[in-house]
Amino acid sequence: MATEAESADPPAAYTALLDEIERYNAVGSAQSVLSWDQQVMMPERGTPARSQQLSTLSSLSHELLVDGDVGDHLDTLDDESLTTDQQAVVREVRRQYRRAERVPRDLVEDISEASSEALGAWESARENDDFDEFAPHLDELVDLKRQYAEHIDPDADPYAVLFADYEPCLPLSKAESILDELRETLVPLIDDIRASDADLATDALDGTYDTDTQEDLARDVLELLDYDFDRGRLDTSTHPFTSGNQFDCRITTRFDPEDPLGSLLPTIHEFGHAYYTLGLPDEEFGTPLGDDRDLSVHESQSRLWENHVGRSEDFWELLLPKFTDRFPQAEDLSVRDAYEAANQVYDENLIRVEADELTYHLHIIVRFEIERELIGGDLAVDEVPDRWNELYEEYLGLTPPSDAVGCLQDIHWSHGSFGYFPTYSLGSVMAAQLYAAADRDIDELDERFALASSTRLASGSARTFTATGNDTRRAS
Repeated sequence: MATEAESADPPAAYTALLDEIERYNAVGSAQSVLSWDQQVMMPERGTPARSQQLSTLSSLSHELLVDGDVGDHLDTLDDESLTTDQQAVVREVRRQYRRAERVPRDLVEDISEASSEALGAWESARENDDFDEFAPHLDELVDLKRQYAEHIDPDADPYAVLFADYEPCLPLSKAESILDELRETLVPLIDDIRASDADLATDALDGTYDTDTQEDLARDVLELLDYDFDRGRLDTSTHPFTSGNQFDCRITTRFDPEDPLGSLLPTIHEFGHAYYTLGLPDEEFGTPLGDDRDLSVHESQSRLWENHVGRSEDFWELLLPKFTDRFPQAEDLSVRDAYEAANQVYDENLIRVEADELTYHLHIIVRFEIERELIGGDLAVDEVPDRWNELYEEYLGLTPPSDAVGCLQDIHWSHGSFGYFPTYSLGSVMAAQLYAAADRDIDELDERFALASSTRLASGSARTFTATGNDTRRAS
């Protein structure tokens, strides 16, 4: 039976707070679409106008949150009787408000404009293998983000402040302990695997695969997984990412003619983000109840679908007919061989988004350690390439032959997204826990993937993993 507080109309201040927050989030949605367009559709020379547009929207968003009546409504609601859902909304809005009110509007605009300009510089630098082309933009963003952290909490570790933008529910010390345990466990484990004499079909997918046909296959996979194309789309971008909300959530991927897994697995990864986002309740759009819990939880969904579904033997039993139909040259490929190829631990693994399930975390740890040193002032931007190569040699036994496949490989620094990277490994750990729980509670979970050809995956276990989503970029 509902309590009196739960059955009564919400307090006037709560209704007014929701109106303010829905307007604030609507501006964020517009920023998200413009950012997607910049990475997918915008003409190359559109950056100056787009930088100004995004900077203006960032400023407007900041004003809506901190310069209006949000603070007054929050103060009023301190003395009101609220339902548990209403308390959750107020708690989340208050967290955002307290952080945002400490940051000057001019700094918000500067970060947005610098990020927009840095994106084009990063894309060009990566294409030209020229870190020096990107370095000034990275240097500016590091400085701006240090200022941002200083305003929010001058007494705290600045990297911990930035990390809390993406993972507010877990202290940085806990994330560090998890990453330390992964590093200490995985480095010797990977060495043992590489030294083993197991005879696996690691070359089963060697060959050349037409990229247009790979895109057709990617669409086949998304349809197989029940991606709602009426609320989303698939495009290509320099770096795979997902962007949107429960009404419009878009996926991008990229293609390599010599690596079909390099598009398949990132597509499934991004599907996990989109499926999580599209699982939001429509009626909560624009409120904290229509947002994701945090980045670690969001990454748990993408990593769950990529690793626990996309790399499973049962899923490949379902996928293989579609794969061989698109690529007749693979007609002799067996399910087991495809499974072994998809789960190999690579001897040479330079690119994070193409990494196997184990070495993936070492890529995360390398960037995490460099980010900490950059934000902490212990590493200069011009030292990044050498430091990157040093850590790759230490943890992965590899030295990148170029910065394009080294420190320029990921898009995140061009967004100023310092503190994001630990969530990839945290999400992977959560994904393993979620899958273990689902496997315990759902009979023959793995087999359901192979049966999905007639029932569609979504009618069985797929929605088990759906929670909420977010209206922001989710870079792979």
